[in-house]
Amino acid sequence: MKVLWFSNSPALADEFLSGNFKLKATGGWMYALNKALQCNVSLSVIFHFPYKIEPFNYQKTTYYPVYTGNIIIENLKKRFLSKVYDDDFLQEYLKIIKQVNPDIIHIHGTENPFLCILGTTKVPVVISIQGNLTVYHHKYLSGFNGLHIRRKSEDFNIRTLLLGRNSFLKGFINLKRMSVIEQKYMKHAKHIIGRTDWDRRITRILAPESKYLVGNEMLRDGFYENQWNNKFIAGKIIIFTTNGNNYYKGFETLCFALFLLNNLEFDVEWRVAGISENSLINNITRRELGVKYPKKGLVLVGSLDENDLIKNLLESHIYVMPSHIENSPNNLCEAMILGIPCIATFAGGTGSLLKDGEEGILIQDGDPWALAGAIAEMKTDFVKAIEFGKKARGKALALHNKETVVAQYLQTYRQIIEAEK
Repeated sequence: MKVLWFSNSPALADEFLSGNFKLKATGGWMYALNKALQCNVSLSVIFHFPYKIEPFNYQKTTYYPVYTGNIIIENLKKRFLSKVYDDDFLQEYLKIIKQVNPDIIHIHGTENPFLCILGTTKVPVVISIQGNLTVYHHKYLSGFNGLHIRRKSEDFNIRTLLLGRNSFLKGFINLKRMSVIEQKYMKHAKHIIGRTDWDRRITRILAPESKYLVGNEMLRDGFYENQWNNKFIAGKIIIFTTNGNNYYKGFETLCFALFLLNNLEFDVEWRVAGISENSLINNITRRELGVKYPKKGLVLVGSLDENDLIKNLLESHIYVMPSHIENSPNNLCEAMILGIPCIATFAGGTGSLLKDGEEGILIQDGDPWALAGAIAEMKTDFVKAIEFGKKARGKALALHNKETVVAQYLQTYRQIIEAEK
């Protein structure tokens, strides 16, 4: 079976390119799935790349980098011209499709304009839902007063826009543009792969004629090889969160919750990966919360590689995922499979991953009081918290079982190919 992927990242080739172009390797679940699936199919991968390079083979996969042009010029063009650039690379995509001649095309995610191939090829196409840009755009400013943010955005001049210092305004505009592309093409989709009740439900609206199939994620190797065992007895409780420099990731809820815990004189060390002291989201949160920004206990550790991330997770007592919107967040899945007691917001697809009161605690997004209360609840009855972690680990091991995930995708590919015939 010949399979052609459209991927937002180079997947397994990430490690090859990072060595040759001095780029930071990110790994991730696409890396893991590529590594496993290439042993079962003839796999090719299309991805966007800012350098001109020829197609190449790495391990058992063939990669087709699509040159995106000068990044600065492309960003300026998209920002200041009204046209929605959704099919600039269509002819390049079709050229590669013709060369590979796949039995099936698998588009991972809707973030890039890959969907423009729908209706232009006779090869069966299936789309994996990673996030959903339409809903993410709708929830983008959930963490702060939207009117305040919009008022502030009017104060930025052209110099600020050109230099890209207002990255959140830029992110909001880009997300809006991508959501328009997503809605335009999704309605023509015939086959969708998802993994939560949330993505299944939204695709019934965005792609009402499509057939929905299940395909779970594969996690990075280190998370299968380790298991949490850091039971809380007394003293300082360590909380860990993998967050990001985005409004909708709930960093402000996290900080407010820590402020509330500090007021109750909880001895807390809350480590946050993905954010540093000078991150824009931290500066905005400090300004917005004012006196309610925590004066102690917040440790911003910045970007971590896989080994350091696992080390910090294993040293923690509780994992918290405070986002306002997610589908099936990798960070929560990784904490669950390690067996850490987890607290997450009931946002997007998290309810399909973690059962409230049995495998962890789910709270309303944007509610720092409930978040602080859930942490206090786990700290008070840590035996129960440990049981949550054990059950969550069992569920995650089943959901992310490598052999099962590979079998799911192979079955889905065969099913679609046969149906299209």
